[in-house]
Amino acid sequence: MLDVQCLSKVYKTGKRALNGIDMIIDRPQVVAIIGSSGAGKSTFIRCINRLVEPTSGRILLNGKDIVALDRKDLRSARRRIGMIFQEYNLVERLTVMQNVLSGRLGYVSLFASLRYRFPAEDIRAAFELLDRVGLAGYQDRRADALSGGQRQRVGIARALMQRPDLLLLDEPTASLDPKTSRQIMRLVGELVAERKTPAIINIHDVALAKSHADRIVGLSEGALVFDDTPDQLTDAALARIYGDEDWTLTSNNEAAGA
Repeated sequence: MLDVQCLSKVYKTGKRALNGIDMIIDRPQVVAIIGSSGAGKSTFIRCINRLVEPTSGRILLNGKDIVALDRKDLRSARRRIGMIFQEYNLVERLTVMQNVLSGRLGYVSLFASLRYRFPAEDIRAAFELLDRVGLAGYQDRRADALSGGQRQRVGIARALMQRPDLLLLDEPTASLDPKTSRQIMRLVGELVAERKTPAIINIHDVALAKSHADRIVGLSEGALVFDDTPDQLTDAALARIYGDEDWTLTSNNEAAGA
């Protein structure tokens, strides 16, 4: 499905954000990307759909190299990559339904998109998704009248309206309280299983990653230093990712809360 080969990013300042990342996702799963601030997590996520331009390397999605695409073909490829943002990225003055249907804008004419006229099939799919993410009956609410957790659910529904081959989530729980964060992560895991669509999640909360991800990838100074299942994320692995620290308390707290 996704094959990232020797992906590097060097910014104009000379900062090397990514240093030869190799990663393959060949089945539906939730992949959590963890690491310190500045480790390259957001850069990695955004390079995959070229919101950030890679300096070198290849990103193969279903055999097509995203890095090599021209502007027109990139627009087409992005339809198959659903992006969910920390700041929700909704149009505040529009309704929930209009925001969800925005996931289909690349599939209708300019005339139809300006008037938010979509095929009946798309409207039915939007209602079904709103029900699935727990927002049945919210279709006519304005986005700016929603809570943070509700906005994130709208963002998830909008991304799924694209019928993507891959979901990218950039710190989707950073602005949410702990309970809502767990609910959102649980929802993402359920949707990945139901729709057979892999998801890559950039996340700071290690405990949340361990409890909801199928696979954890750790970055340190732009390099991949860990790639395994959550149960293999030992104190020694955490030290490789985040640096020397006493991780015993974190491990004990997780065990107590299990």
